[in-house]
Amino acid sequence: MLGAIDLFCGAGGLTCGLRRSGVDVLAGVDVDEKCRHAFEVNNDAEFLLEDVSQLSAAKLNELFDGTSIRILAGCAPCQPFSTYSHRYETVGTPRWGLLYHFARLVRAVRPEIVTMENVPSVSKHQVYHDFVATLEDLGYQVWNAVVDCRDHDLPQMRKRTVLMASLLGPIQISDQRALAHKTVRDAIYDLPPLENGQSDDKDRLHVAAKLSPLNLERMRVSKPGGTWRDWPEDLVAACHRKSSGKTYPGVYARMEWDKPSPTLTTQFFGFGNGRFGHPEQDRAISLREGAILQGFPPSYSFLPGDEHVQFKTLGRLIGNAVPVALGETIGRSILQSLQLEGEDNHDQAKEPGRTLVA
Repeated sequence: MLGAIDLFCGAGGLTCGLRRSGVDVLAGVDVDEKCRHAFEVNNDAEFLLEDVSQLSAAKLNELFDGTSIRILAGCAPCQPFSTYSHRYETVGTPRWGLLYHFARLVRAVRPEIVTMENVPSVSKHQVYHDFVATLEDLGYQVWNAVVDCRDHDLPQMRKRTVLMASLLGPIQISDQRALAHKTVRDAIYDLPPLENGQSDDKDRLHVAAKLSPLNLERMRVSKPGGTWRDWPEDLVAACHRKSSGKTYPGVYARMEWDKPSPTLTTQFFGFGNGRFGHPEQDRAISLREGAILQGFPPSYSFLPGDEHVQFKTLGRLIGNAVPVALGETIGRSILQSLQLEGEDNHDQAKEPGRTLVA
């Protein structure tokens, strides 16, 4: 039996993708209780509320019990490694060391497969190179590269460093690429139209944040793919009129229907936070539209029916998620490396050093 555990699982983007590929996910681990509903309800897997820095190898072995091929997957919080964070001193903060705890668990458990993904700039940091060195010292064959998620059916401009490692033989990301990049139109064109600040009666996640009167006026004069430089002078923010602000056009902009969306952040629901304006409706994209652009199914549930919609919380869960399409590619790549793609993976197993018959 093949099974995976998803460290830093969040709302379940990686798990959802792995399950789509045919990988059985046994459990997810995260320190944020807000992730529990989305992870468990959509993925039929156990959610473990625990800090990975405190997680024991014994607990992982218990979760893996009965599994012949064990996959330890995860995406440590990327904020310490992001380009934005480079202007601040982040070394020594608790989240910085989470990759060392990932390595600690790998060393103790020795799962047959290890995979992780993060922002491209993670490779500039010593903790990442130490992680790779640990895997190599333990006998893993390691592959890593920056992956363009558009090549894997994500309708979003998003690049991520993906690492895959195996004790069972060579492994790498699938080279099956999308014939054409999916666009914003492909992803969200059919969703019901919304007014500024309105929500859909049939899907409360399809809700747009309320714009201020000034931002609504700015939205109305914004062009798809344009910038605030297209606006009348009286609508341009004071900070952008200064010479220091004129080089930051990537905010207050609309998406374009026939291109992938820009990279979603945790604040994608705000018009002023990036190029997150709807291509033609006078509003920023809704929470549901953001989730779909991250690859989540339109029916993916992010909160219980009696819980109030909070933009900041849900924006964080959606924006921080591993794109589902990338998770599916990772899962498919694991199965290809094991010669298990298309098989019933609950009944297949491979022992280290033995040839697998598909």
